[in-house]
Amino acid sequence: MESCHKFSFPLLTLLSLYMLFFVAHAEGSLTPRPFNNKITAAFVFGDSTVDPGNNNYVKTLFRGNFPPYGKDFRDHVPTGRFTNGKLSTDLIVSYIGIKEYLPPYLDPNLSIEELMTGVSFASAGSGFDPLTPQISSVISLPKQLEYFKEYKNRLQSAIGNRRTEAIIKESVFLISCGTNDFVVNYFTLPIRRKSYTVSAYQQFVLQSFKQVLQDLGDEGARRIAVTGLPPMGCLPAVITLYSKNDILGRGCIEKLSQVGKEYNQMLQNELNSMQGRLAHLDAKITYVDIFTPLVDIIQGLGKHDFDEVSHGCCGSGYLEAGFLCNPGSFVCNDASKYVFFDSIHPTEKTYINLFMASRPVIDSLIQD
Repeated sequence: MESCHKFSFPLLTLLSLYMLFFVAHAEGSLTPRPFNNKITAAFVFGDSTVDPGNNNYVKTLFRGNFPPYGKDFRDHVPTGRFTNGKLSTDLIVSYIGIKEYLPPYLDPNLSIEELMTGVSFASAGSGFDPLTPQISSVISLPKQLEYFKEYKNRLQSAIGNRRTEAIIKESVFLISCGTNDFVVNYFTLPIRRKSYTVSAYQQFVLQSFKQVLQDLGDEGARRIAVTGLPPMGCLPAVITLYSKNDILGRGCIEKLSQVGKEYNQMLQNELNSMQGRLAHLDAKITYVDIFTPLVDIIQGLGKHDFDEVSHGCCGSGYLEAGFLCNPGSFVCNDASKYVFFDSIHPTEKTYINLFMASRPVIDSLIQD
């Protein structure tokens, strides 16, 4: 008995300290929502920059559900995200306090509870130009909007109209699209170039975008963030295809980046105009600039955070993307040293940098 009493106090003390540590750690892991926001869900439309795996359920070659994609994701699982880890949309929903990852709508295993907090309808290879998704046999923006309407009907059947409307009203919507219209379509295939000058095509894409935005507004979207184009001339695949010396001359193709810069200005002007027209509905429409921070990462002070800025981590890094970046490809040891994971898509670290640059915009969107 004496021995039991001798060790009971130290043992209880250790147990108490352990419990205090455990509780403190558990409470610390629950990050409070910024601005105590009441955002209920997030809905995403667009291309591979925000597709977490919808193309897994589409008959297309444009998929990323195999290694080395996902090599730094949870459990090293290739989910269909065209990167080594998380997408910017995963970072956004986690920051807002909704959930850790934004799933693809076409995943047949999603529960109603998962659907209630939002999904992505995006499809890698898609674009605003109706021709662009046809090239890759992927989901067009109008079809993504159809899926959103289907989503609403599913939710209404499960939880009723009133709760569904409340969720939509307090949700954020993100559109990230347009790069494929120029890189995959206009500058690669001759079809659109026969009918449109560059400036005319920019207007054509913008008109298609306006219809998407209008349709989203008609479906109840009130907090909408729209991502502009990246410096397209800095994508490794574009450098390889358009550089006079694609091995030694790995500088950005300024002509293509300028096209994106001009389009972004047109887009901002249109968003400002639509914000004014929809102000009576308490709508918030914001522009997310990824062009400037990417230029800084690749050509400015930000490049010191990376070892490689002009070719990807997968394969040679010059052209490999999608099925060309596969389990048989060489892969760099540390993707965080690279701006791009394959020849088109950023690494998780780059997405983190872009997310941090967009924080002020996200904050303004989620505040009441």
